[in-house]
Amino acid sequence: MGKGDAAVCQSHGHGHRHGSCRCAATSIERFMQPCLLLLLRRRPAHGYELMRSLEEFGFGGEDLDPGTVYRNLRRLEEEGLVSSRWDTSGGGPARRLYHLTPEGEEMLAAWAEVILHQKSRLELFLEKYREGRLE
Repeated sequence: MGKGDAAVCQSHGHGHRHGSCRCAATSIERFMQPCLLLLLRRRPAHGYELMRSLEEFGFGGEDLDPGTVYRNLRRLEEEGLVSSRWDTSGGGPARRLYHLTPEGEEMLAAWAEVILHQKSRLELFLEKYREGRLE
C-alpha cells in the first residue's frame, strides 16, 4: 500500500492514511488508567495478569501493547496512585506486584464521575449523529 492509500483502521473500522489513526488513540491509552485502577481495587496483581484482565474492558490486539500497559503502570506509580514491590514468592524470576493506594482509590472515584459525565455527552452526540444534524 502506498503512502497516500487509505486503509481501514483496525481498532476503529474507518479509513485513514498510511497506518496512522488519529482517532482518540491517546484517549484509549488514557482510558487504560482507570481500568488498571479498578482491576487493582479488586486485588493486587502482576503486570501480565493485568494485561489479561484488561480484555474485560475491550482492550485487545493492537490496543493491548505490553509497553503501553507498563508505561501506564509506571505513570500511575509516579503519581502515587499505585505502589509496587518485587514478588519473589513464585518459582520463576521476581515480578512486580502492583497495589492500589488510597490516593488511587480517590482517583478511581474521580474517574468514575468523569466517565459518567462523558457518557452522557457521548450519548447526546450519537443521538444527534443518528438524526443527521447537529443543533
